[in-house]
Amino acid sequence: MIYNLLRKSALSLTVLCSFTLISMAQVPEEIITEASTPAEEEFLNGIVERNNIHESRVLAYPPYREADVPWERTIWRVLDVREKINAPFINPLRPFAEIIIDAAENGDLTAFMDDNFTDQMDPEEINRLLFQIDTNVVIDPETYEEEIVVTQSSIDPMNIQRFRIKEVWYFNNKYSRMGVRVLGISPLLDVVDEDTGEFRYELPLFWIYYPQARELFSRESAFVSGNDAAPMTWLDLWEMRRFSSYVFKASNVYDERLEAFHESRIEQLIESQRIEDDLFNFEIDLWSY
Repeated sequence: MIYNLLRKSALSLTVLCSFTLISMAQVPEEIITEASTPAEEEFLNGIVERNNIHESRVLAYPPYREADVPWERTIWRVLDVREKINAPFINPLRPFAEIIIDAAENGDLTAFMDDNFTDQMDPEEINRLLFQIDTNVVIDPETYEEEIVVTQSSIDPMNIQRFRIKEVWYFNNKYSRMGVRVLGISPLLDVVDEDTGEFRYELPLFWIYYPQARELFSRESAFVSGNDAAPMTWLDLWEMRRFSSYVFKASNVYDERLEAFHESRIEQLIESQRIEDDLFNFEIDLWSY
C-alpha cells in the first residue's frame, strides 16, 4: 500500500511539473520572434552616473544690515589664464569664456557695459562685439568674375587670455571677521593691428553680475585635477577662490588705476602686493593689543 501511495505521489509531481513548464513556455514576454529588438544599450562614461552637480542647490547670501558692515573696500583684479593654477579657465572641452559668452548671447545673464552694472547692453550690441562681419572679393573659377562674399566670424573663447574681476572686501561686524564677495567678471579681448598683427590694447567685452551668475555656475563643471569622482563646479571654484590674480586698481579718491601712480611695472606689482598684505592684516590688526 505504501508502494502505491509513492507511485501516485510521484505521478502527481510529474504532472504538476509538466504543466508548470508548459505555462512558463507560453509567457508572451519570453517568446522570441524575428521582429523582437534588443533593449537599447546604455554607454556610461565612468563607473556610476554622477548627478551631484545637476542636483546641487545654490545657497543664497546671508542677509546683512548696514550696521553689520562698518568697513569695506572695492578691489579690481586681473586674472591671467596662462598661469598654471588658472588652467581650468582654458579647458578645451568647455572654457570659462565660452560659458559667460553663451549666457550673455542667449540672455541667461545680463551684460553690462560698465562695472557699476547700470548700463545694460541690448542683443544687437552684444552681437556686434561677439561677431565680426567681413567682406571679401572672390573670383568665380568658372566665369572669372569678381563676387563680394560676406562672412561672419565669431570670437574664439580660447583666445580670451585675461579676465577682470571686481570684488568687495568687507568686515562683518556680526561675526567679527573679514569677508570678500565677487561682484563682476569681464572677459578681455586682445585687439591687434589688422596689417601688422601687433597687439594694440585690451577690450572689455562686457561685465556680468556675479551674484546673478551663481545659479548658472553651479550647473557647469570646472575641471580641477585631483579626483574625477568629485567634480568641482565653477561656483565652487569662485567661492573657494581657486585662482590666481593681481590687483590693478583699488578704490581711491581719484578713481585711478595703479599705473597712474606708479610708472614702472615693478612698482605696480609691489603696490599690488602691499594692498594684498593690507587686506590680509586688517583683521589681525583689529585684535592686536
